[in-house]
Amino acid sequence: MINIFSKIFKFKDNKNYYFKDFENINKKTNIEKIFNLISNFSEKSEIRYVGGSIRKIINNEEVDDIDLATNLNPDKVCEILKENKISFYKSGIEHGTITAKIDNQKFEITTLRKDILTDGRHAKVEFSKDWYEDASRRDFTFNSIYADLYGNLYDPFNGKKDLELGNVKFIGDPEKRIKEDYLRILRYVRFFLNYSKVDHDENLKKIIKKNLSGISKISSDRLLDELKKLILSEGFLKILKDKFCQEIITIVFPQIINFNILNNINDYSKKIFEKKDFIFLISLLIIDDSDNSEYFIYKYNISNEDKKRIKFLSNAYSKNSEKVKFKEKNLWKIFYYNGKNYLNDFINFKIFQSKKIDKNLIQLKEFFSSKEIPVLEVKAKTLIEKFNYKEGKELGDKLKEIEEFWIENSFKISDKDLNKIVKN
Repeated sequence: MINIFSKIFKFKDNKNYYFKDFENINKKTNIEKIFNLISNFSEKSEIRYVGGSIRKIINNEEVDDIDLATNLNPDKVCEILKENKISFYKSGIEHGTITAKIDNQKFEITTLRKDILTDGRHAKVEFSKDWYEDASRRDFTFNSIYADLYGNLYDPFNGKKDLELGNVKFIGDPEKRIKEDYLRILRYVRFFLNYSKVDHDENLKKIIKKNLSGISKISSDRLLDELKKLILSEGFLKILKDKFCQEIITIVFPQIINFNILNNINDYSKKIFEKKDFIFLISLLIIDDSDNSEYFIYKYNISNEDKKRIKFLSNAYSKNSEKVKFKEKNLWKIFYYNGKNYLNDFINFKIFQSKKIDKNLIQLKEFFSSKEIPVLEVKAKTLIEKFNYKEGKELGDKLKEIEEFWIENSFKISDKDLNKIVKN
């Protein structure tokens, strides 16, 4: 059992602000097992929630990831997990992070640390046992809040108050924090759009602009990961009314040129937006009549399937392509050649281009939602057995000709049609 008297009462303010919220997490995830194992390892061993999960609880958001901090070294954490047959992997061992897994729920457990050396993208760290020291190296005040299993908060920089006031505040000197990791510029934009209730500090804006060139030190993978978090965040659409945040994003990601398309959002397209499909949303923002989307694909490491989706939409809506037709016959072709997901992308893209709700497009989506991709019943075996074809190029060409007729004829072909094509 956790030693309540020796550990919980060390907190700055011993108040169960969020007991029920943390109790719910425990019920859903069985996280108490990890708390008990680490807390009972020794008289001085401690573990607490930290960062995003606490910020989200305070702000009444859904908690989708759980980060923990401990004063035990990573090797001790691994030893405890291994002895108790808890699955884990060393996800960031050089920075003291171990990811444990219980019942398909992941928990990132990071040892307290302090930064010894930073270059704007990497940090050399030294493990620590000092909670205040660990908090001091974090980025924003509301990300430096810790909580025990029961929801007692340790909040050395008054992050809870800043969050409630909507004040996105760096810990200590903002420029120093940014120079430690230039990705914090983008994190500032994301947190500002999601939590701020006040205007940008003018001095901070100058500091951010002054240090924008440091973004070039950040790997494309980290940039893409942060962009994804931003676009999928609840507050992203606020960027339309925030010129500073918009300016920063377009400087860091010059391929994002279509913010205006988001001005067209209506009640229906908003539902599409809320599905949080990053590849579709980034396609909206980067596709134009140039090779802009091609450059984005080249610069950032995305899957081949994601590349294919972006290229499909780019080709469909490019200036050089034929005028996009939303007739049922044309949509059947897209459905047949590309599948239902690509067809939905195709229609949804058009929906975003219109300020008004296009009932015809919505009806077409609903029509195809229950359809299956047509299957041509004429096979190579049919031509070989019925018309004495032999395997080879001639057989392949004839099958292609039959398929093209079948598609143009609304996926229908009679015996008479087949005989006529074969004899030609």
